[in-house]
Amino acid sequence: MFSKTTTMKSTSSYWDKIEKLKMAIQNADAILIGAGAGLSASAGFTYSGKRFEDNFPDFIETYGFRDMYSAGFYPYKTLEEHWAYWSRYIYINRYMDAPKPVYHKLYDLMKDKDYFVLTTNVDHCFQKAGFDKHRLFYTQGDYGLWQCSKPCHNKTYDNEAVVKKMVAQQENMSIPSELVPYCPICGAPMSMNLRADNTFVEDRGWHIAASRYQDFIRRHKGGNILYLELGVGGNTPGIIKYPFWQMTAANPKAVYACVNYGEAVCPKEIERQAICMDGDIGEVLELL
Repeated sequence: MFSKTTTMKSTSSYWDKIEKLKMAIQNADAILIGAGAGLSASAGFTYSGKRFEDNFPDFIETYGFRDMYSAGFYPYKTLEEHWAYWSRYIYINRYMDAPKPVYHKLYDLMKDKDYFVLTTNVDHCFQKAGFDKHRLFYTQGDYGLWQCSKPCHNKTYDNEAVVKKMVAQQENMSIPSELVPYCPICGAPMSMNLRADNTFVEDRGWHIAASRYQDFIRRHKGGNILYLELGVGGNTPGIIKYPFWQMTAANPKAVYACVNYGEAVCPKEIERQAICMDGDIGEVLELL
């Protein structure tokens, strides 16, 4: 257990931290990347402001929405309107490239290393930037997948072709009824494959990725490993943050690095093994 006077911020200079992180990356035999929403935000995938206003002016005018995320939970009266909103949401956050090359910069740093990625992000940016899909574990789902809303079976379905039709053919905040997706097994409406409640489907691909993650952990237990946490907030700390702290504490050869705006912290128990950088991830990667 970690002490309740939990976290600290390093007092060493910004440039000292850059050099320490650069050396940690170079010297590591393996790197486990833990990525949260802050990484995609640094890449330009923001859910409010101009990007939201440019893509959803009709929904904003009609309902007074203030951000893309909360609008996704609105109880739309029809499935045609629900999917008009969600098809746009999926299209810009899954099938469009991120505005800034942050993921590509990260890939350039990692491509020759023995790496693995554990992420709560669902926007597929890692794979689009060139990361090996066999080294990725998307724990919380994928904007590019649908599942049965019940769910009646543990299978997911690629949505790219239908989503693009929805975007192209929608009018007055509504898609054609024939494009509304239904489960091919039970006929219930389809839903997003996103972990929001206990209906989330962990399909075969999810379990294979989970197994590869555990294999990576086992292979490098006690070794010279860098736990590189990028943009992970406090919403689901049990997935990335706490395990990274625990694995660092159990391994004197390990280094824990955290890059985050306002949340670059770690427990006192591992501060001698830690590099905590309060700043923009894209800027840090550029300096590295």
